[in-house]
Amino acid sequence: MRKLAYVLIVAGICIVLYPKLSVLYSEYKQEMLLQDIENAEQSRRQADNVDLKSLQSSYAQVSQWLEEMNTESEPAIAHTQLNNFDEEEGLGTILIDVIDLKLPILEGATKQNLQHAAAHMTETAPLGHVGNAAIAAHRSRTAGRLFNRLDEVKVGDEIIVRSKGEQFVYTVYEISVVEPTDVSVLENRGSERTLTLITCDPLVNPTHRLIVHAKQDVREGGQAAGNE
Repeated sequence: MRKLAYVLIVAGICIVLYPKLSVLYSEYKQEMLLQDIENAEQSRRQADNVDLKSLQSSYAQVSQWLEEMNTESEPAIAHTQLNNFDEEEGLGTILIDVIDLKLPILEGATKQNLQHAAAHMTETAPLGHVGNAAIAAHRSRTAGRLFNRLDEVKVGDEIIVRSKGEQFVYTVYEISVVEPTDVSVLENRGSERTLTLITCDPLVNPTHRLIVHAKQDVREGGQAAGNE
């Protein structure tokens, strides 16, 4: 009987304490979940900071190269040679009909690539994918060469990028002239597929950067399927 009494007492205590213990356990689980979320958020912020620093460093370097090249003698590569470019040799081709532009796109905005082609900044989104894909090119003083005539592009003009058998169609929605250090031009626009073209401004003794922003409309032949 005594053992039964002990069992009943313990059972009674458990019944009385159960609601409290249940609340404590629930609060403990919530705290653990919140801690996990905070740790994940902190890791994401650290990763974003690393990416941002990498992007800022890369953009600063590209901006500097573009300005240096503007003061150097023109690279000894004829514009007609670019029209014979084999798309399989590089990342793709950029075409802007309104300024009669057709340029090869090379991966990596190195000084060597920028001397004779447009260059995709590796730190930005891939061409045709969600995000902001940045392409830089020298503002050559030779008429019609590289991004020499980029300042003639207007809002509403069409930019076509061909890469690895696909064609991406972008429409210009914003044109601006910014400070060389303004990395905000490389920011993403939510889930949109955007293209940012970068070159020097003005043509002679550049102090700023000419930025052309274009947006891909996947409903109008952008071939976005499978690019996310």
